[in-house]
Amino acid sequence: MRDKVLILNQDFSAIAVCTVTRAFLLVFLDKAELISKANGSVLRTISTSYPVPSVIRLQRYVKVPYYGIALSRHNVLRRDNFLCQYCGASRNLTMDHLLPRSRGGETSWYNIVTACSRCNSRKGDRTPEEAGLKLYRTPSRPSLYTFLQQHLNDSNEDWQVYLKVSKK
Repeated sequence: MRDKVLILNQDFSAIAVCTVTRAFLLVFLDKAELISKANGSVLRTISTSYPVPSVIRLQRYVKVPYYGIALSRHNVLRRDNFLCQYCGASRNLTMDHLLPRSRGGETSWYNIVTACSRCNSRKGDRTPEEAGLKLYRTPSRPSLYTFLQQHLNDSNEDWQVYLKVSKK
């Protein structure tokens, strides 16, 4: 029941990921249709068995306003694959402003990266160039497609067809 289910809008564009329980309820209440089943898994009641959904499609088109991915600590960590962008460490991670806030740096997708506490302390109140640090990857604003791709694993290969269509 910890598996995730891809939710498609009526036009087959990917709009979200939810839990198996939520997806089952949407299908059971006829608010969504089952597009793809998980590998032979079933949900059992006293009298009936239901297939576990892997991909569902909403019955009605839902206009989803695009606000982008929210800028949060967890989303920055996900964007940077939970790795320090200076040394590649995966422990004691913090957020680092490339242009320090004390020098006018904003809190934005383009100015924040994941850094281990050691590299963050070494950098201090300087830019990475001034501190002699190189970034593995230039920070950017992630897309919904990028975040949905991170939920992919071997068990939900059937998502790839719909995520390729959703890529914009």
